[in-house]
Amino acid sequence: MNVLFVLTSHDKLGNTGEKTGFWIEEFASPYYYLADKGVEVTLASPAGGQPPIDPSSDKPENQTEATIRFKGDQALQDKLSKTHKLAEVKAENYDAVFYPGGHGPLWDLAESKDSAALIESFYGLEKPVAFVCHAPGVLKNVKNTDGEPLVKGKKVTGFTNSEEALVQLTDVVPFLVEDMLKENGGIYSKADDFQPYALEDGLLITGQNPASSEKVAEILLNRLNK
Repeated sequence: MNVLFVLTSHDKLGNTGEKTGFWIEEFASPYYYLADKGVEVTLASPAGGQPPIDPSSDKPENQTEATIRFKGDQALQDKLSKTHKLAEVKAENYDAVFYPGGHGPLWDLAESKDSAALIESFYGLEKPVAFVCHAPGVLKNVKNTDGEPLVKGKKVTGFTNSEEALVQLTDVVPFLVEDMLKENGGIYSKADDFQPYALEDGLLITGQNPASSEKVAEILLNRLNK
């Protein structure tokens, strides 16, 4: 079993002068959950090579067992530094795709034609597609076979407007994940801020925030084992 992880290559937090990227917990927690159960994980990003890590995700208050394990895992860090180029990966070679969040994906992956085509390809092959926190924002331009938004009429979640307000980035991000999912016709729901919450609607799996990362991986693996 081989799951493709797609990470952001974007490291600028709007016009703030601050850095962004992917959120460590949202990568490490699902990665270890799957890898420890024998799943092979392949890594890709738009630019290939080392994807940027969101510095905020490395702060002491955001550490978890998985992030601490990641910091001591030289083999995984080496693997992460050599991600494949997104344009060169094909859905046929994998059993599912998973997108970790962080704010970075809102700028590059949400607007990437390669990413949209890849997700549509996985979905068309009846393979699961999974997203956590800000990564459901990557579904912004993804269509179903009828040309409608993929999320239309589907149960979805993602980083909430209130969570974005709490991290004080409402006016920095290019769009709000919750608003976009609703505007695209998704049946959006959420738990309390920063509480674990994940949904499965057919092949589409979404999680609300960093705390939901492992739950998304668990749902994904259960789906693959059916």
